[in-house]
Formats: sequence, structure tokens, C-alpha cells
Amino acid sequence: MFDPKILDKLRLNLSANQQHLVIRSAIGIDANAAYSFGIEEEYFLADAKTFEVAMQTPNILFEAASWSTGGQAMREMLQAQIEVATNVHVDPSDAREELRFLRNEVAAAAAQHGLVIMASATHPTASWRFSKPSPKPRYAEMIEDLRTIGHRNMLCGMHVHVQIPPPVERVAVMRAMIPYLPLFIALATSSPFWNAKETGLRGYRLAAYDELPRTGLPELFTTQAEYDAYVEALVRSGVMPDESYVWWALRPSLRHPTLELRAPDVCTRLEDAVLIASLYRALIKYLCEHPTAAQKVGNVERAIAVENKWRAQRYGTDCIFASKNGPIEIREFLDQVIARVLPHAKDLGCAKEVEGCREILERGSSADAQLRAYRDSGGDLRAVTRWIASQTLGEDAAPFARGQAEQVQ
Repeated sequence: MFDPKILDKLRLNLSANQQHLVIRSAIGIDANAAYSFGIEEEYFLADAKTFEVAMQTPNILFEAASWSTGGQAMREMLQAQIEVATNVHVDPSDAREELRFLRNEVAAAAAQHGLVIMASATHPTASWRFSKPSPKPRYAEMIEDLRTIGHRNMLCGMHVHVQIPPPVERVAVMRAMIPYLPLFIALATSSPFWNAKETGLRGYRLAAYDELPRTGLPELFTTQAEYDAYVEALVRSGVMPDESYVWWALRPSLRHPTLELRAPDVCTRLEDAVLIASLYRALIKYLCEHPTAAQKVGNVERAIAVENKWRAQRYGTDCIFASKNGPIEIREFLDQVIARVLPHAKDLGCAKEVEGCREILERGSSADAQLRAYRDSGGDLRAVTRWIASQTLGEDAAPFARGQAEQVQ
């Protein structure tokens, strides 16, 4: 049905059931390349006319989205959410195009049911009290355990996986990464509203998310053996089924040989997601090649990072971080990190994206834009939800998904 030579030139693969095309990385099916990466995004599903969250959603929507993306779209814990996951990539351009493809495909499936997708870490007007869990055994078990806290998880994040090359221990890189986590949080902020109120925070999502157990910054484990002992103790005690229930801002993945960044809000603008993922990827490479970095992160450094996490949530792109040497503005901190990782970013082919993170500070994050829309409209949250829905697809939305963008004008 499909010419393999053409597929190879276009960097496409057939889905597992041989029925659809899916975009692949330039490395083809080789998922073991050092520092290869993937991005996961969560979106809200909302009414195409009112932009209010759809608390109950049909299975057929997710079946259609899964079919059209080759199995890369799925339900999240609450019915108001949908998640997508890219393939493995080594080229940021490939990741950008696939993420655009996934947003467009999911939007097209949602449009068939009178819905739009919204990439925002909190929905400005949604009330968690009316949330309904998705009809999957895992989520039913989680809600049974978490109760109200589970229903309050009306939150959408972005996760970035980066392959850690052997023999580097993921736990050591995780420890070394702790001081940098607040920077990623600040750059990605997209949750200034909660339950139809301005929270005063640029990133409210983690304030709510950290109500869950096993969240926040990682513990200061020194070796993989220590981390494994921690996981084994909780599993043996019946606290959790496996280590996928460790929901830290950064964790070793259970299913992949990656270190998974979980701290950022989902980015409304697709380009911001690619820029932040590229910065994280380059920083991973830097830390892998500087193994002594983990030894420099002790209790004091982690405690400062905890404070900076709060400051990132509160102030976002206007953040001033704490350090042993005194206050440091986010622009200076970002410049320092870029200078540190730029040679590694060039090796990975993502230097342009890494340096592009400065653009987020110049124009502001999604949270900044949402607050501008709110104030420019005289405090009308409908202006905020319209902005989120339109920017989720962007001005270059594919023709088959443009129906969503037109509905939000």
C-alpha cells in the first residue's frame, strides 16, 4: 500500500497495525542513540463554543485520536484531558513537526465531537469538583487511593525524556540536575488561573500537583542502588505497584532508559516546548560529561532549589532566584546555563533552540500572555480561554485542523 522507499525518504513509518503513517526521527527505528529525546504533552478538552472544560468525554474520541496518530494519543487520569507522546528523536526539527502533527490530529478528532484542545497547565475556569476519572483500571485505582486530591488533578504538564548513555547512572544525573529544575518551571509557566480566579502565581499547577504523594524535587540519592532500595521498600509495603507511581519533578523512567523531566507546565505555544526540551537535552549531555557535578549537590543546594522552585512558580519569567552568592535574575541564570551547555547543544544540533530560550523571556511565557489577555479585556476570562485555544494550534495550523482555530476567533 505504501512504497517503503518513499517512506524512508520522508522519514515516515507505518504504525504497528500497518494502517497509518507516523513521523519518525532521522535515526529511524534506532531508539538507543545517546541523548535521543521525546516529548509528552497533556491538553484539556473543552467545548468549541464556550471553551468550558468537557468533564465527560466519549471513548470514540480517544479511539479516533489513537488511530490517526498511530497510538500516540491516549486518555489521562481525568476525562477532561488527553495526552500525546512523540516518537524518539535526535533532530529538534523532527520533534517540532511531529508535535505539530499530534496537536493537529488530536484537534481534528476533538472537533468531530464539538470540542477543542487547550494546551494550558490549568484551565482558567474549570472546577475540579465536577471532574470525572477516565474509565481505565489504573486511574480508578489511583482515584480510590488519592480521593479528593485525585479529583483536584485538573492539571496538564509537559514531560521530556532524554536517553542517558551507559555507563552513566541516571540517579547521579538526576541529583546534578536538581538546582536547574526551577529554571525549566519558570520558562514553561502556563497556569496563572485556578477555579476562575487569578492566583497571583504564574505557575499554579505545581502548587496543586504537589498535594499528591511522591512529588516535588527528587531526594538526594547517591547511587542507583539507593534509589532501587527506596522503590523496592514502597512496592513491598504495598504503597505503590511500581516505580511509575513516583511522580517527582524529575525521575528515572520505568519503561525507557531515560531521565524524565516532569516539572514544566504544558506550553501553550508549541515552539516553547521544543526550546525547553532542547535546553534540557543539552544540559543532560553536559551533566553526563561532568560526573563530579552530582557530588556538588548536597542538602544546602537542594534546600535552595526548593526555595527557587517556589519562586519560579510565583514569579515565572520575572523570577529572581536565590543562590549562595546572593540573588540572581532569571536572565543571568539562563545566560550562564546557555554558555555552559552551548558546545554540547552544537554537538546535538540544537544550539539554535537552546539560544532561543531567551526569546521566552523577551516575549513572556504563556502565563504572561494569559494575564495580558485578562487585563486587556477588563478581567474577562473568556478572552483568556480564546487565546489558549487559538495559540494551541498556532497560526500555521494544518488545513484539516484549522476548523478548531476558526471556531475560537
